[in-house]
Amino acid sequence: MTDQDLGGRRALVTGGASGIGLACVHELAARGAHVTVADVDAELARAAANEVGGTAWVVDLNETHGLDSLTLDIDILINNAGVQKIASVASFDPEQWRMLQRVMLEAPFLLIRAALPRMYERRWGRIVNLSSVHGRKASPYKSAYVAAKHGLEGLSKVTALEGASHGVTSNCVSPGYVRTPFTEKQIADQAVLHDIDEDEVVDRIMLADMAIKRLIDPEDVASLVGWLVSDHARSVTGASYTMDGGWTA
Repeated sequence: MTDQDLGGRRALVTGGASGIGLACVHELAARGAHVTVADVDAELARAAANEVGGTAWVVDLNETHGLDSLTLDIDILINNAGVQKIASVASFDPEQWRMLQRVMLEAPFLLIRAALPRMYERRWGRIVNLSSVHGRKASPYKSAYVAAKHGLEGLSKVTALEGASHGVTSNCVSPGYVRTPFTEKQIADQAVLHDIDEDEVVDRIMLADMAIKRLIDPEDVASLVGWLVSDHARSVTGASYTMDGGWTA
């Protein structure tokens, strides 16, 4: 990438206070973008924003009605915020299921909707949606997460087709298990669900289908996101890039 190739650009990263989101914040800021760190955790959001000279936006993306009339004056949108709940379809709490759809599908739609008019005016915009390998295939006990990520992939493609003539690209990045606090929380849940020790979960569950037997680093994902928002990727839209250690192969 060219140093400071995003100078003058304004970016918004949801779930930007930790994990993949925080890595994306640092990637974009290092290249000159002014980054707004959107997160439900006020303390962490402000700390992350202060690290890069950005702006904190404390927001609960589960409260989607508050986003209906939102207008965003940004050039780059990274829809990264995510939550997870593991349960069988038969035992899944309906409100928990709906909550995952709101945070990971409805909120991204509303943020894209809020950002597109200004992107269209400038005839330049980059939208990257953090999907998952579960946006391309399924695993048991993750019906809400899998449904939301499959929907996000579809939303991203429609946005790509509508935005193409306006200079706006929309793509997904679909990683496997990434070394983040989000993944750490899943380890405990998976241990209970499968009745195994937590130290067995990574090898027996998370890495079982990955040819490269290691958790992915957040910075690796951020580097791919960074390429997708660059001018080098101006002809890439409607795509979904896997970074899954060979899982889907």
